[in-house]
Amino acid sequence: MQSNGADGNLLRGTLDFLLLASLEHGPLYGLRIIQDVQQRTGGHFNFKEGTLYPALHRLEKRALIRAETCPSDAGGPPRKYYHLTPTGLNELSRQREEQRAHARALRPYLEFA
Repeated sequence: MQSNGADGNLLRGTLDFLLLASLEHGPLYGLRIIQDVQQRTGGHFNFKEGTLYPALHRLEKRALIRAETCPSDAGGPPRKYYHLTPTGLNELSRQREEQRAHARALRPYLEFA
């Protein structure tokens, strides 16, 4: 995953959160997940399929998401749509609060520019 000038270690710790949050409002397939994250972060986070699919498989293995193969809406081959599970929704809530606490803790340092 790449970001405009961000440290790779910081990004790796954010990937699962971004993927879970992307699925919060309904199922998406891989390319739409990438586009959703890029759009919602103003292009700040940019990752490729080689980063996305191993992360999705990891989340699926942890039962945080589930995959369902459906016909393509564009008439092409079937697509795998990823859904947030109830366990995944709980994990998203936990991670969201963790991200908020992290941002609150950094706020005093970010204001001295």
